[in-house]
Amino acid sequence: MSLTVQYRVQISKGNEIVDGLDGADLVITVPIKVAQESGFDPTVAFMRGQLKAVGSTGALFDELSSGDAGAIIERLVSEAS
Repeated sequence: MSLTVQYRVQISKGNEIVDGLDGADLVITVPIKVAQESGFDPTVAFMRGQLKAVGSTGALFDELSSGDAGAIIERLVSEAS
């Protein structure tokens, strides 16, 4: 069984760009201002409490270490521009 992941980049309160289905096993949320910072690293953002996740911490670490989180968040930020 594969884990489902939803990414949310918050532009403002109630305004988000979303990748993934509602009801995902893991939901990763980051404010666009954080994701637009030069040298953005989702792992560092998580450790600083800027990137939030709801669901399995193990699955989150898999997403972060694989590079998928960074790539998807970068794509969502570029779509917002």
